[in-house]
Amino acid sequence: MTTTVTAPERTGRATPPALKRRKNPRDRKSVVLTLVTGLVLIYSLIPLVWLVINSTKTQDGLADSFGLWFDNGNFALWDNIRETLTYNDGIFVRWLGNTLFYVIVGAGGATFLAVLAGYGLAKFDFPGKKGVFAIVIGAVAVPGTALAVPTFLMFSKMGLTNTPWAVIIPSLITPFGLYLMWTFTEQAIPTEILEAARVDGASEFRIFFKLAVPLLAPGIVTVLLFSMVATWNNYFLPLIMLKNPDWYPLTVGLNAWNAQAQTAGGDVVFNLVITGSMLTILPLLAAFLLLQRYWQSGLAAGSVKE
Repeated sequence: MTTTVTAPERTGRATPPALKRRKNPRDRKSVVLTLVTGLVLIYSLIPLVWLVINSTKTQDGLADSFGLWFDNGNFALWDNIRETLTYNDGIFVRWLGNTLFYVIVGAGGATFLAVLAGYGLAKFDFPGKKGVFAIVIGAVAVPGTALAVPTFLMFSKMGLTNTPWAVIIPSLITPFGLYLMWTFTEQAIPTEILEAARVDGASEFRIFFKLAVPLLAPGIVTVLLFSMVATWNNYFLPLIMLKNPDWYPLTVGLNAWNAQAQTAGGDVVFNLVITGSMLTILPLLAAFLLLQRYWQSGLAAGSVKE
């Protein structure tokens, strides 16, 4: 006779405590980390939310409504944008063009020089290389504002103040970008590939532009983004270098509008300052969103050693 053994039927009894799954201590840490990250995210987004909301208000609405909520019945975003672009004969558009010019020439040139120098320092040996490395590391630790006044004194003797070159030339030097490309090149380009190209008769310029540059694309984009942000947000240097408002970047121009609004008898244009600030950050947001994957991969690849 065959006896069939069936699985015990489920009952409504609770699972004994000994059989319960013990809580992983990492679960508690992940919850705390999530909460901290959420607080940091809220703290970071509040200024942006405030900027977007208040750019929809009129000048009177800024004073009569709560800062983190819309003005009841008034949505003046499109009017503010139109007035910002046309105020004072469209000087905002001129400032925007100046900023784009400084970014294209200054940040683009800084990226090219950083890539060229980083590649040379990483793949060529020469006397004094350790000294150059020490100088680059020391230059990274020096803030740009500390060099603004000496740069102004030097440029004033050269007759370059109140010209675009007074903003572009200092922007061409980026010690952090040079250091980043140096470390990234050491990991991204195997020396064996360069030696094989030299054996095949390729010149150094052809090796650099045809072989090295495609491999360095993530690092190049990373340095470009950092240089773009630094040049776009540059304030103190153009403030002391430029006197002619026609050469102002957006940072200095918007500050001039803000100072004008705070001056007795001046034209109160706080709504234009806020709207202009919102328009100013849109190109940077677009650049980060479009180049985000290259930026992340560039940071990771330059920091890992095999």
